Amino acid sequence: MHEGFDGQKQRRAVTAAEQSLRALGAGSPDKARAGAAKAADLDQIGIYADFADAVALLANTLEEGRTIDDAGWDTLVTTLGLGPLSGLIDELRS
Repeated sequence: MHEGFDGQKQRRAVTAAEQSLRALGAGSPDKARAGAAKAADLDQIGIYADFADAVALLANTLEEGRTIDDAGWDTLVTTLGLGPLSGLIDELRS
């Protein structure tokens, strides 16, 4: 483990990322951005380093009145890698 690693803090980062993804799925760009920023801020191991940028692009898509297509969801899978949130992404895209 990393020195000073706080498992509780990292778990809150995962929860914030999950909330961000759910907000994207619900069409709430501001909530999606806020959740992604919180996830990146709480993250201690770098798994959400590019997440906020990826979410911001998809939030812009929603603000333009468009829906997130498969390529957009795929970008999130690529950004996050296969892990606990990839199943949620698959659920949200359908």
